[in-house]
Amino acid sequence: YKLYNSNRSSFLVVFKDLGNNIACQQSEQRQQQQEEKLSPFTKRILIVDDDTDITFTFKKGFEAENEKVGNRVFFKVDVYNNPLRALSEFKPDFYDLILIDINMPTMDRLEFSAKILDLDVNPRICLMSSGMINQEALAEQHPSRGIGCFITKPVTIENLVQRVKAELD
Repeated sequence: YKLYNSNRSSFLVVFKDLGNNIACQQSEQRQQQQEEKLSPFTKRILIVDDDTDITFTFKKGFEAENEKVGNRVFFKVDVYNNPLRALSEFKPDFYDLILIDINMPTMDRLEFSAKILDLDVNPRICLMSSGMINQEALAEQHPSRGIGCFITKPVTIENLVQRVKAELD
């Protein structure tokens, strides 16, 4: 320990062994990841939307919902604004639900969802749109592609959370 005085302020600087500190942090991260995997309360959601305001707001909304439930993690949310990047970093057997914007500039939502389902057949998919969605036509076009719910934006966080919970039940 070393104590430094500077401009009437005192600073206590603690020197630690950097190697032990990093190993401890990695061990804690592994333990936290393991606990999240085992928790029946954790639901992993991937949100893919080219609008950064939407992804930010939705993620913050789910995080706020976690606070209401208590200290347990209920929603673990990853967001991407680029579907190509989301695909390149996609983790099979990881997500419970994927929210996909219908109108993305770099990739059609059906092409994106098909590629995701080729990598992992387990997650449920909800499509989101700021316009009217002809749900029946989409379901008829792609009946076996795992598309569950349709969410029309704008949507309140409360309604979004309710829809997601219903889809995950």
